[in-house]
Amino acid sequence: MEKYAIIVAGGEGTRLGGALPKQFREVAGRPLLWWSVKAFSDEDPATRIILVLPQRFFGLWRQLQTELPEEDRLPHSVVAGGASRTESVKNGLRVVPDGEDCLVAVHDAARPLLTSAMISRGWETAARHGGAIPAIPVTDSLRRVEGETSRAVDRSAFVAVQTPQVFRARLLKEAYSAHPDAVYSDDATAFEAYGKIPVLFEGSTDNMKVTNPGDLEIAALLIGRR
Repeated sequence: MEKYAIIVAGGEGTRLGGALPKQFREVAGRPLLWWSVKAFSDEDPATRIILVLPQRFFGLWRQLQTELPEEDRLPHSVVAGGASRTESVKNGLRVVPDGEDCLVAVHDAARPLLTSAMISRGWETAARHGGAIPAIPVTDSLRRVEGETSRAVDRSAFVAVQTPQVFRARLLKEAYSAHPDAVYSDDATAFEAYGKIPVLFEGSTDNMKVTNPGDLEIAALLIGRR
């Protein structure tokens, strides 16, 4: 099957601090988003990779590419992001075919630690079931907030969801088109709103999302251990 990977890096990453959006900040000697490109390329060089970036940073990304060694300038295309993650994903989907033999993975560039094994599990699960999302068990105790109080809930009934989320491209494009004004927190939510149920596959506790100050250093440490 044809495989497309949309790597979403359309935001400004303000919670991390600093003038430069986090997707362009250095992690282990490379821009953060480069690690996601490398993971998909390593898993299958035939995968067509689409980066979704803020348009005003296209020039910066071209400059960062020229500073990489030749062997690390991995093939990809670039499209402009939107005002929300939903709009950014839709922009990426516009260049993805919707044939029955096409799969698309949507991955947040803020997760630079995905592995080839996880990507492979996603492709395989989505090919069988139409939609697949990586998840890990919740290890913290959970409480449901009810006004000014809260009550404990059974954490075994919950999982933490990650990316890449993988789908048959036709189904995901139809899902986003079905409710054109909706804004979704992730692609699985759009898929469910369309009446489809994604299947869970094994994620990874290393597949952290770089969000807060200090996360870049943690990500660099984990990459360095590989």
